[in-house]
Parts: sequence; C-alpha cells; structure tokens
Amino acid sequence: MNVQFMYGVTLLDIVALSWFLLAWVGYTSWADRFSQTRPSLMTVMYDYRLEWMKQALHREVRVADAALLSTLIRSISLFASTAIFLLGGVVAIFGSLEQIQDLTKDLTYVAKASKVMWEVKLLTLGTIFIYAFFKFAWALRQFNYMLIVMGAFPSPEFAKTKEAQQIAERAARVNALAVQTFNRGMRTYYFGMAALSWFLNPWIFIAVTLFVVLVIYRREFKSKTLRTLDPNSDYENVFKF
Repeated sequence: MNVQFMYGVTLLDIVALSWFLLAWVGYTSWADRFSQTRPSLMTVMYDYRLEWMKQALHREVRVADAALLSTLIRSISLFASTAIFLLGGVVAIFGSLEQIQDLTKDLTYVAKASKVMWEVKLLTLGTIFIYAFFKFAWALRQFNYMLIVMGAFPSPEFAKTKEAQQIAERAARVNALAVQTFNRGMRTYYFGMAALSWFLNPWIFIAVTLFVVLVIYRREFKSKTLRTLDPNSDYENVFKF
C-alpha cells in the first residue's frame, strides 16, 4: 500500500526519486572507476586524440584541425541551446499547471498526483536541464582553451622536440576533459528522458531509469563502436552475424 504524506507526497514517489538519483550518481562514479581497469569509449578515444594532436604538430597549416574542432563546438552549442529551450518549456508549464492537471486526470495510464507533486516533478526536470546546460557550457569553454593551446603549437620543424610533444599531450588531455564533460551532459539528457516517465507513474519511472543505465553501460563498455575503435579487439568480426 502506497503511504501518503503531507501535500500529497507519496512514499512510492520518494523511493522512485531516490532510486533515480542513486542510479545516476552511482553509475557515473562506478563508470569512472571501471574505465580505469577496462576499455571504454572515453579511454580508447584518448589514444586517437593524442595521435591527432601529434600529427597536427607536423602540419604547417592547421586549418583542417580547426575545422574539425569547430564542428565539435557547433554540436555542443546545439545541445546547450536545446537545454535552454527545454528549461523554458518547463517554466511555461508552471504557468498552466492546473489546466494540464485537468487534461491528464482522466487518463488511465497517468498516476493521480497532487499539485505539490506536479511541482516537485517539474522542479526536478528543470534542475536536470540546468545541470545539462552547465555541463555543455563548460565543455564549450574547454574546447576554446584547447584551440588556444593548438595556437601555441611550434613550427613543424620542432615537432619532434620534447616541448612540442608535451604541448600536444596537454592539448589531447584538454580535449579528453572537454569530451568527458560533454559526455556527462549527454548522460543528463538520457536521465532527463527517464525523469519524464515520472509524470506517468512512479513504477514506470523506476523501470525506465534502470533501462537508461543499461543502455548507457552498453554503449560505453559493450558497443560495436568500442570494439571497432579498440586496437586490441577483433574489429573485423564486428559486423558478422
């Protein structure tokens, strides 16, 4: 039996939200540790980023490298802008909350919830997209820093010096940090999709949260893309059925 507290807050909603936060924070912490002992998309791609920066040292004109970075920056800007739009949508719903409650109260697949619970759910969703925006904005700043580091690359005749190799490694590390931040912003979008299911039913919210964790895990540690990029894997058999 679902226990109900003040303002229509139920025990099941508290359990569902706690499970959601535990799954999100717990998976992030576990994935960071787990990737130190086995290949993941983040760790495998770092070797390619480092090789990219070392090859860029030998190029007199680095227009192509700047164009690649500009493409990455534009994609992050798109997600940052989308987070703002989604946040604006959440704020707009607050202004018409009573009408939305009236529209959904007769739907059989939507759990009945008090106005306070609707507000809590909307605040949770808004907080998620605020967090996503900050992550994408920080990723943009990090890519800008990387562009400055690349601008400090020495001439190609000094590419093999120790100083040049060190600055290339710094550029690769900043690139990796920026992508890690972007990846956490993308995880926020995944978990934001799970949070939407809370408006339907707390049990669905719990199930979708677990599903999101499994999807993210598979893509980061078990995907065909990882097997193709990992130099130690048999990538030739990836597309064999």
